[in-house]
Amino acid sequence: MTKLSVNLNAVAQLRNRRNLPWPSVTGMARIVIGAGADGVTVHPRPDERHIRRSDVYDLRKLLADEAPEIEFNIEGYPTEDFIVLIEDVDPDQVTLVPDDPSQATSDHGWDFVGKGNFLTDVVQRLRKPGRRVSLFCDPDAGAAGVAAAKATGADRVELYTGPYGGCYDEPVRAEAELQTLAGTARAARAAGLGVNAGHDLTLANLPAFRAAVPGVDEVSIGHGITADALIYGFADAVRKYKAVLG
Repeated sequence: MTKLSVNLNAVAQLRNRRNLPWPSVTGMARIVIGAGADGVTVHPRPDERHIRRSDVYDLRKLLADEAPEIEFNIEGYPTEDFIVLIEDVDPDQVTLVPDDPSQATSDHGWDFVGKGNFLTDVVQRLRKPGRRVSLFCDPDAGAAGVAAAKATGADRVELYTGPYGGCYDEPVRAEAELQTLAGTARAARAAGLGVNAGHDLTLANLPAFRAAVPGVDEVSIGHGITADALIYGFADAVRKYKAVLG
């Protein structure tokens, strides 16, 4: 079964439009957990334009006190500040992304070959019993890319599904993107890596993704599930995604 981790960045971004405490990030976390989410994901950026450092600590306390079985996944570029945050908060999973601080959202995976030594040092620092490290991975990384990812000591790769998500009105291109993702996923599993996925996955495109790319351990979904929550409510949106994931 593929697990669902709900990314709460969009909730925090909406809250930050006003100097008010709602919508509550921790309150929404309780709702998605109650509806069956397997995990909670956040991506704290240096400018705190959505998730704030205080949210990270508040969510860690919430999960420790009320839902210790729920996985906490923190994404980010491994600056020293980010690494110290991870060491302090101690999430179940850390997902390393090659984002520039000015980027609106993640839009590419790591150059595993060119950044191999850098990533190896970071991965070895962050890995510990009970915590896995995942690396954001381009859909066309292929066998050579995932072999280099494996060499860093990482536990998983997270397939960047943005190009596939962008094909919402181009079925032929979408099929080609799925085949590319499927090839990299097979290579990752053959190399002994777990496979996560995320970015622009929706209720509409998730079924085809699941069929074409079997064996995905976890999907992290934020924008799509938040958009659906505006229609269905967050709890029902989570249930719908869980139903698609089986």
